[in-house]
Amino acid sequence: MNREPVMTTDLLDRVRAFVHTELMDKASYFDALPEQPTIESVRLHEAGLANWWIPARYGGRGVSLEDGVDIVSELAYGDAGFAFGSFLPILGTTMLQLYGEESLAGPLLRKLARDGGVLGILGSEEEAGSELGRTATVFARSGDDLVVTGDKYFSTNSDAAEALLVLARSADDDGDFAVIAVPRDTPGVEIVKRWDVIGVRGSATYQVRLRGCVVPAGNRLRGNGLRNLEIGLNASRILIAATAIGIARRIRDLSMEYAAGKRVKGVPLTDNAVFAGKLGQIEMLIDVMRNQCRAAAAEFDRLMAAPDPAAVMYRAGTLRSALAAKMYCGQAGWQVATIGSEMFGGLGYTHDHPIGKLVRDMRYVGIVEGGDDVIRDLLYTRYVVPAGKRR
Repeated sequence: MNREPVMTTDLLDRVRAFVHTELMDKASYFDALPEQPTIESVRLHEAGLANWWIPARYGGRGVSLEDGVDIVSELAYGDAGFAFGSFLPILGTTMLQLYGEESLAGPLLRKLARDGGVLGILGSEEEAGSELGRTATVFARSGDDLVVTGDKYFSTNSDAAEALLVLARSADDDGDFAVIAVPRDTPGVEIVKRWDVIGVRGSATYQVRLRGCVVPAGNRLRGNGLRNLEIGLNASRILIAATAIGIARRIRDLSMEYAAGKRVKGVPLTDNAVFAGKLGQIEMLIDVMRNQCRAAAAEFDRLMAAPDPAAVMYRAGTLRSALAAKMYCGQAGWQVATIGSEMFGGLGYTHDHPIGKLVRDMRYVGIVEGGDDVIRDLLYTRYVVPAGKRR
């Protein structure tokens, strides 16, 4: 199940050209909860850039996660919400590749590669929050089928998804968790509402209800569903961290543009030592964020390239490097956003300048797929507590 890294300078140049043509100067459009799928997501597929990580044997490009960091940075430079919606299916495709039966995973992955579609991941619930072990959504066996029922709180891409990967527990065994693929058009799937999120509004996140959704038993992924989800989250958390790089780069460039025309005490702001120090700090943070994300992604790629990646990843579970990348980039990115917004003075606290949107977009990095307190707890319980005493 090796990945086939085929990243080239030409491919990254094509991503940059796409961002320049399709995403730049559309801040108000992407900040207005655009209808999904957007025309830009259709054009991403037409440009041969959608789902770039899907392996070549399924018709994809097979780009490594390490190189995906730079792709996401470029997309997030144009719009972080668009980037988020574009790469989030990697969470589901990773689980499908590793733990889905080929009769399930093969056709779905080929369709995603061919059509540029997306997946929805239904894990979050109102009561359970980040404690996924308290998941209330249940599945029950009915002959050769599974019947899934429950309410999911936050799920990005669900309405336009080819399939929903649902975390549920057995109605007969509270300790039996599963990830189950539910086609979007399955009777009983209801989109309750689209959330009016504060940032990354170019994506689309929903509350979803499942009422007696019947799917074949073979749609259950192998292994424990909580472990399946942990493994998929490694990839998406690293790319969420990578969006902070793109947002930070955009803040840096806007600050330089502003400084070129702004005079303080009779001289351009670019000649001001305080400004120079702040921009130097931003550049350092950008460099470290990128290095951390690429290092975490390289570890993920090495594990996926093992002779038996499903077994290797199942033993590894949540990767320390992925947790560290997400938490560090959320915090470092917020430092950049704070510096940038303060640099624009009162203008930085308005809707009249792109910096306000970038600040709101940056905040999501430290919130989705585990806020900082959740990540700290995972780092402590998985990597600080002695192995024999871990829960």
